Amino acid sequence: MHSQGHDQIVGILLAAGKGVRFDPSGTQNKLLQTTMSGEKVVVAAATALLSALPLVTAVVRDVNDAVAVELSNLGCQLVACPGADQGMGISLVCALKQNRHAAGWVIGLGDMPGVQTATIAALANELRNGADIVVPFYKGARGNPVGFGAKHISELLLLAADQGARALLKSHPLTRVEVNDPGIHYDIDTSADLGSSAG
Repeated sequence: MHSQGHDQIVGILLAAGKGVRFDPSGTQNKLLQTTMSGEKVVVAAATALLSALPLVTAVVRDVNDAVAVELSNLGCQLVACPGADQGMGISLVCALKQNRHAAGWVIGLGDMPGVQTATIAALANELRNGADIVVPFYKGARGNPVGFGAKHISELLLLAADQGARALLKSHPLTRVEVNDPGIHYDIDTSADLGSSAG
């Protein structure tokens, strides 16, 4: 039996962050706040990935917390990453280890509820067609999510905590995917962001 996600493009949702900028006291998890469209932030982010890809692994702080329960109910595979506070790279490595034999990965952020399914599908399609790193552009500016092909697995697994995948984006040629999707630039950092919609 193949490991999960073998030869498929797998979605990864990074949802283990604390969101300290959103609420320094830590009482309100920004991922569980409701967006303008009435969905919880992390649910909207996960739904877009799940609509475009057959398998989505969500990195959570604790598989029993409220974020994890939401994501499990949607059909995400969960992976707990207790060291997530050390940076996004740590979370990413947790997810990649679960899916190291995938053909590629589209890495979405749990605090970006506005990304369209069509954008994720377009990135996955480029990976299937042999692209190494794919990034979406809207109105000339790069956004998230980002896709990586399988050849980058060893580099991705070595990611330093803070760099996330940014270092790879600087050192390798990128395939640009032009999308009509303001959601690729819209993340929830503060409670004010919940009131503004992407666009």
